Order: sequence, then C-alpha cells, then structure tokens
Amino acid sequence: MPVKIIDHVYAQYLLTKLRDRRTGSIEFRKGLVRLGRIIGYELAKTFPTRYVEVETPLGRATGIDIIGLDRVVIVQVLRAAMPLVEGLIKAFPQARLGVVAARRREEGGVVGVEVFYSKIPAVEADDTVIVADPMLATGVTMSRVIEEVYKAGAPGRLVAVSVIATPVGIERVLSRWPQAEIYTVAVDPELNDRAFIVPGLGDAGDRAFAT
Repeated sequence: MPVKIIDHVYAQYLLTKLRDRRTGSIEFRKGLVRLGRIIGYELAKTFPTRYVEVETPLGRATGIDIIGLDRVVIVQVLRAAMPLVEGLIKAFPQARLGVVAARRREEGGVVGVEVFYSKIPAVEADDTVIVADPMLATGVTMSRVIEEVYKAGAPGRLVAVSVIATPVGIERVLSRWPQAEIYTVAVDPELNDRAFIVPGLGDAGDRAFAT
C-alpha cells in the first residue's frame, strides 16, 4: 500500500505529547527526533536483506545485512523537518542529505508554495529518496519539493515522511506522484480555513523553535 501509518504504541505516545499544547519547544523537538528514528526503523524494515557470516571473537555467526542503506538520500524541508531528519539519520547514518527551503504563500484563499533555496545531491536509479516534512497538510509543499528531487535525478524509490497527514494531502501527492510511498504516524480528517491540520499539533516549525 502506498500509505503506511506507524501505529507503534511508542510512536503514538510521542505523537500525543506533540499534540499537547502544554509541551514546550525543547520536548517538542526531542519528540520529533524520536519519531524520526522510529519512522526510519520502520522504513528500514522494508529494505531487502541477505544473510552474511561474520567472525566474532570466539567463532563464526550468521547474521543479516540490509541492502541499500548506503543508497539513501534524505531531503529535509526547512525548517520544521530539521528535528525529524535528525532522527531519520539515526536509522540511515550513511544517507546523503539535501535541503529545500520553502515558504507557504496564501493569496486570495489559495495556498501555494515558494521555493527559495534547493540543494539536493545527484540522485541515481538505485537510490531511495526520503522527503521529510512533519505536516502533510494540503500536499502542495511536498509535491513541490518532489519536483526539486526529480531535477536531481529519478530515484528507484520515493518516500514522503510526515508526522501527521490528511486525506487531501495524501491524494494530492499520490495523484501527482503515484510512485510515491507515504509514511506517517497519523491521518487527521480535515484542514481549517488557513489550511492547517485539525486537530493536528499546530505549526510544527513555530513549536519546535519557539517562534
């Protein structure tokens, strides 16, 4: 299925803490880091594996090697995704990193996005590209950032990672990029008149960085 909801009990516990308006910025950032790590581990479980033999200090043992961990590109959407990506890197320490700075723009009731900086390493056919943005609300930002990814090359696998998504955002991304997979911790039902997720958790960037 193109949409994977991380229903791990600890992930849901962390999300509950993030939703709570009483959670301060430091704990909010820590929660995003921890969720990023959990999402990364869940994603790593889907990579192909092979059996390998290793020498221990006392003999030989058969173990598992995960194929493709060295072919990962993580693209973070500044600034809200920074803590989330910090956690993802725990699962993919060899990942190459890209950055897209995007600003949401509202004109006449229409939500758009302006990309004012993009730096993504060259993407190849055997790469897995993970685009991280905590809130997949309208899907406009995620779709626009994926455009930047494809300017750097066509990946073998494309994954959009969020903490909370909406049906509207999911539909927009998959209609434009049907090859994408979406990993999220929750799908909330609606957007308000400012295109914020309800109930959501507020503005992730503002809460993470106390602005």
